[in-house]
Amino acid sequence: MVETTSAAGTEYTATTRAPVQSRLTQNAPLAPLVWFKSGGPAEWLLEPATVDDLAKFLANLDPAVPVMPLGLGSNLIVRDGGVPGVVVRLGKPFAKVEVIDTTTLRCGGGASGILVSSTARDAGIAGVEFLRSIPGTVGGFVRMNGGAYGRETADILIECDVVLRSGELVTLPAADLHYSYRHSELPDGAIVVSATFRGQPGDPAAIQEEMDRIAASREASQPLRSKTGGSTFKNPPGHKAWALVDEAGCRGLRRGDAQVSEKHTNFLLNLGQATSADIEALGEDVRRRVKEKSGVTLEWEIQRVGVAS
Repeated sequence: MVETTSAAGTEYTATTRAPVQSRLTQNAPLAPLVWFKSGGPAEWLLEPATVDDLAKFLANLDPAVPVMPLGLGSNLIVRDGGVPGVVVRLGKPFAKVEVIDTTTLRCGGGASGILVSSTARDAGIAGVEFLRSIPGTVGGFVRMNGGAYGRETADILIECDVVLRSGELVTLPAADLHYSYRHSELPDGAIVVSATFRGQPGDPAAIQEEMDRIAASREASQPLRSKTGGSTFKNPPGHKAWALVDEAGCRGLRRGDAQVSEKHTNFLLNLGQATSADIEALGEDVRRRVKEKSGVTLEWEIQRVGVAS
């Protein structure tokens, strides 16, 4: 598929020999890059230096090769057999946030929720404080309609710039993503390289107060210092996932070193040496018990990718 001269040098596709000025690593470990600290390697890990590099790389890549974007790895189970094809990780070149006007931000696809919300605060832009609570990047927020504390990405997104699997760079208005709860119709293999968010004018002190409230609420209710993947299951209509899990007697349930958090039952934990298979199987145990107890079928919110070992 791809030949590489070195992890940091000029890379070449085997079919076109087109140069790609990006970091390309074969058989790259992904466990250190995801919050669960488990799972197998990427067949190839691409860390592009520019949007143009990313576009050229995808344009010259065999269309049959799968491509998967990776942000902070906070809402992800990478299966133990690893991820075939190319994993694209947007690093520092894509982590910038620019203030456009008194209500608008242009954010790189690799920018964290903390950076976006803090930049908005400094500029007196309210309405994006909720991103402070989501441990992910802009690309993931856009793809999954990330949300918390009564707000979601659909409320603030104007448009996003996306490199399609074909290598074409396009701008998609929010309406084209057809957002629903934790879901968008972003094309498969597309990489969000930037997004434009709009809030409303606000007082920086009041914005900081709201961010502090959100941070304190998360600290009190979620296992933030554990190896976890964030919210495991979507909230079914009319229900809270954590309450259904608790009612089914799953608080503290274990499979090997994988455990349902005792602090927040919609979080799974890696207590030490859990494999991704342990974590996923524990999640399926929880789904089965909840179905038996309440008749509700929980849907995974955590993304599960790759192949089993």
